[in-house]
Amino acid sequence: MLEHKSQCYEAEMLRNVYCQMQVIFSGARFESVTEQLKSGVDIEVQGFIALQQGRNGQNRLVLHAENVELKN
Repeated sequence: MLEHKSQCYEAEMLRNVYCQMQVIFSGARFESVTEQLKSGVDIEVQGFIALQQGRNGQNRLVLHAENVELKN
């Protein structure tokens, strides 16, 4: 689960920004990266967002990773 926290100005007011999104890592090229991931590790992910329907019928957005860079 990817978690993002930041602050930004909107209409001259400081707003807190927060979101969580599942990240999909597909393929052998991500094996070494996923072994190093743990809670609190800073990463940069590039990819695309897609709608995924869960087994319960509810839709959610997921991020399909195309490139991952560890920042720590």
